[in-house]
Amino acid sequence: MKNFKEQLHHVKAFAFDVDGVFTDGTVLIHPSGELLRTSNTRDGYAVHKAIRQGFPVAIISGGTSESVRERFKGLGVADIYLGASDKVEALNDFCLKHGIELSQILYMGDDLPDYEVMQRVGFPTCPADAAPEIVEISTYISSFGGGKGCVRDVIEQVLKLKGLWLMDKNYMQ
Repeated sequence: MKNFKEQLHHVKAFAFDVDGVFTDGTVLIHPSGELLRTSNTRDGYAVHKAIRQGFPVAIISGGTSESVRERFKGLGVADIYLGASDKVEALNDFCLKHGIELSQILYMGDDLPDYEVMQRVGFPTCPADAAPEIVEISTYISSFGGGKGCVRDVIEQVLKLKGLWLMDKNYMQ
């Protein structure tokens, strides 16, 4: 079996859960009832850079927060699946839209709602603090926790391996 770095050559798209991946899982409740999350700006930068380098990126979450949708739209993510009770269905739609195979997707999830979809992708990954069942089925476990740079970790590895990490001198446009 090839090691993880060798397998990254085959990644053509990224898909991510939100809570526990882009966030540390902590949710604050605003007096209006809106759920507030914090996220790592370096994770956001990496997502934006991957998109600029031509990688389709999907956000697949069971949550329904419009502020989450706006955050990812602002980073350039076009494929945002919120309220996804069936993450496999959302991922299949993403594949059809972009003409990619499940085997070409790097997916990062952290908890049981991600289990089924992670079993279907080519590159299941997780943050350091993911649920044990998710760690067990992951090809790669980031040394960073959710909301602490795990998304940047996997995107940066793929882009560096393909010689695309330092290519773009315009950074955030």
